Amino acid sequence: MSTPPTHTRRVAIYGGSFDPPTNGHLDVVRSASRLADHLVLAVGIHPGKTPQFSAEERLAMLAEICGPIAAEEGAALEVLTFSDLVVNAARRCGATLLIRGLRDGTDLDYEMQMAGMNGAMAPEIQTVFLPASPRVRPITATLVRQIAAMGGDVSSFVPPLVLARLKAKYS
Repeated sequence: MSTPPTHTRRVAIYGGSFDPPTNGHLDVVRSASRLADHLVLAVGIHPGKTPQFSAEERLAMLAEICGPIAAEEGAALEVLTFSDLVVNAARRCGATLLIRGLRDGTDLDYEMQMAGMNGAMAPEIQTVFLPASPRVRPITATLVRQIAAMGGDVSSFVPPLVLARLKAKYS
């Protein structure tokens, strides 16, 4: 008689700048939450970049807008920052899955290179590509920032909480 398999907790990490969090990010979070028991959203901090929102602001927005999505899909959510390699952040939080969203072929080319390098550095961590839903494929945080800075309407690209923060920042 064989013993039933035991369920091991599946931890996934989704790293990015999230400056600001967009509906595209939420799309990836929803899909990733279906794959993992514990999803870590890791906000990258890079000294050479000046983000629109502070790390604390991005963490707070992500926790507020992604927490309910993860819970709805049955995953616990954690938000944190990292300033080194994402594979090192993944190891620190016990992740075995590295989540990457794909919008198009250009993303795929870049992400395949990154997956290869990450796999060489951390073979125990599997990169998982999640395709963006058609409605969010054109959204990038860079374009959202540019449109918002020029007074454009970004309401269809970001959650209401982020829209309010963008309006406050650019008013």
